[in-house]
Amino acid sequence: MKKILFFTCIAFLFACETTEQADLLLINAQVYTVNDSFDTAEALAVSGGKIIAVGTTDEIQKKYKADEVIDAEGKTVVPGLIDAHCHFYGLGLNQLKVDLVGTGSFEEVLERVKNFQEQNPSNFIQGRGWDQNDWEVKEFPTKEELDALFPDTPVALERVDGHAYLVNQKALDLAGISETTEVEGGEIIKRNGEITGVLVDNPMAMIDKIAPPPTLEMNIKALKDAEDICLDYGLTTVNDAGLNRETIELIDSLQQNGDLSIRVYAMVSNSPDDVNYFLDKGIVKTDRLNVRSVKVYGDGALGSRGAALRQPYSDQPGHFGAMVTPIADIEALAVQIAASDYQMNTHAIGDSANIAVLRAYKKALEGKEDRRWKIEHAQVISTEDFDYFEEGIIPSIQPTHATSDMYWAEDRLGPNRVKGAYAFKTLLDKAGTVALGTDFPVEQVSPFLTFYAAVARKDTAGYPEGGFQMKDALSREETLKGMTLWAAYSNFEEDEKGSLEVGKVADFVILSDDIMSVPSEAIPNLEAEQVFVNGVKKK
Repeated sequence: MKKILFFTCIAFLFACETTEQADLLLINAQVYTVNDSFDTAEALAVSGGKIIAVGTTDEIQKKYKADEVIDAEGKTVVPGLIDAHCHFYGLGLNQLKVDLVGTGSFEEVLERVKNFQEQNPSNFIQGRGWDQNDWEVKEFPTKEELDALFPDTPVALERVDGHAYLVNQKALDLAGISETTEVEGGEIIKRNGEITGVLVDNPMAMIDKIAPPPTLEMNIKALKDAEDICLDYGLTTVNDAGLNRETIELIDSLQQNGDLSIRVYAMVSNSPDDVNYFLDKGIVKTDRLNVRSVKVYGDGALGSRGAALRQPYSDQPGHFGAMVTPIADIEALAVQIAASDYQMNTHAIGDSANIAVLRAYKKALEGKEDRRWKIEHAQVISTEDFDYFEEGIIPSIQPTHATSDMYWAEDRLGPNRVKGAYAFKTLLDKAGTVALGTDFPVEQVSPFLTFYAAVARKDTAGYPEGGFQMKDALSREETLKGMTLWAAYSNFEEDEKGSLEVGKVADFVILSDDIMSVPSEAIPNLEAEQVFVNGVKKK
């Protein structure tokens, strides 16, 4: 009897020590779970690509064993970062074009184009990234130098915001653009009655039609290059703001074959054929791809004076910008999308564009619940219009736009109107949630610059001292939520990602320092040291 009791006790002790098998353990970390209580933890257990336990290092190690154990050595861990508004595919394509970002003069633009063409000869020269606001002479360039350098080769150089081209005469001739050409929803800039070569918004489509389309091989390379860049910064989900059916299907194919790991929330570009196809098909959802929204353009950009304003531009009297999609078309599209399960995500920068879109949303969504339609950018809002965001409309905003634009925003808007611009905290207070992104490649990819711009409201040079309109700064907790849980919510994905909780995907990032406590000026220099998607290390 004593022997039986002895062996029973031994068996019980062994049973108590029995551990469960996991695929991965993360221990000794400072884990910001970003759950509803914003709790911290020390360790995670992962199995089958999902989190199966969260707790202290001691708790996790006692209960689980795994072949792979990551000792974070006290470093900070956050959920996989989400860019709620970017151009992922466009970022990849940009790697194949002349990089004009950061040029300090038009002369530097020309030099880069010449050097690129010498090293990468092309029958159609394309570039992106110039911004006349960064030059000593803050005026749109003209085409004469391009005509002289490339008389027989078409050239199209895209402004940093994607809302203007500078093209040469050869490109104009091939596109059939002359002094008598008229296009609604944009502008063919002229000087003394002659075309300067700058095309703003809708006329750009005439150039796009003559540009050689990328090959399949180029598209695959572009997507893989973009993924490498994004994962390097800790981005595990990207919301691509405007993709055609062909590119969406290519992304799906690469993901299904294991050739693309990053998760993509795809907004369908507003072309009738693609919109009708996806609305008829319904939501497309895999573990890596989510297609359930349509991207619509309301107006242009503030930097190119294409944003639609209620009153004229302060630095260009008589000029109001323009809607690139007529209001009647926006209203009709809103009704069409509201009858489906899809989300409508509309680019609106100027106060006139914002109110037009908000009114269209309100009318189309009457009686409908939890649709989570977004205003992409929500950049300039009239004081009386902020209340529209209390009705379930999500502001999808990009903090680095504020720190890039603050040098000239007041020139465009004037001292009173600028107070309703880049109003992130006001938007959060009204909407209850904000989704944060970068709009890359318009801005840099780094989510750490997003974080810094949201909380410090300065650029990396420390300007302006004290921050830009600090009443609309976000707290660090709000900012991290906007880059994780709230961004996931805006995608209808809050039950599967955005926080480090049991049952959610094991997307997480080990940072070089504690983003929640380092001095604000150190935030831009943070790095994503290790990046995991579905519990698999990608960096």
